[in-house]
Amino acid sequence: MKFAFKHWVGLTLTLGALWFQSTYAQHVHPPQSKLNVQVFDENTWKMLLQTGPRPAAYLFTTSYCSTCPDAFSKIQAEVARTGKKIPLAAVMMDVSGKQALRHANHFKGLSLMYAFDGYEPAIRESVDPNWPNVTPYVVLIDQNGHLQRFIGPPSQMAFKKWLS
Repeated sequence: MKFAFKHWVGLTLTLGALWFQSTYAQHVHPPQSKLNVQVFDENTWKMLLQTGPRPAAYLFTTSYCSTCPDAFSKIQAEVARTGKKIPLAAVMMDVSGKQALRHANHFKGLSLMYAFDGYEPAIRESVDPNWPNVTPYVVLIDQNGHLQRFIGPPSQMAFKKWLS
């Protein structure tokens, strides 16, 4: 009886470990290899508005934002539906470097990754002086450089305006 119980416990622990790995592996796999984390400081937004890609989408996020991946997924789905190659960027506000890159896997279709570098309130103000520091904060820039700003995912009407 002891022998059977011992093997049952061992099998249970092994199956439990396999379940854990299969369920949570997507949260710990290596970051997207093509991405580099670029510095986002007080001057970056002004430069992106002047010379950045058009159209483009920027999602400002934190490492603990539970709704940000969903907001990004909705943006990515709209872009995929059109068949256009539109840059999709995530801007990490609270982690940088390799720590920021670890979060890239939460954003399928991500083409650019930035991380705040400097005094966070000043950087946020350079993006939008009225931003209440809530995430996800989304900025859509259309082909003519017009901005649409959202807390949370944009509406279907906003996507239509952005992609037209």
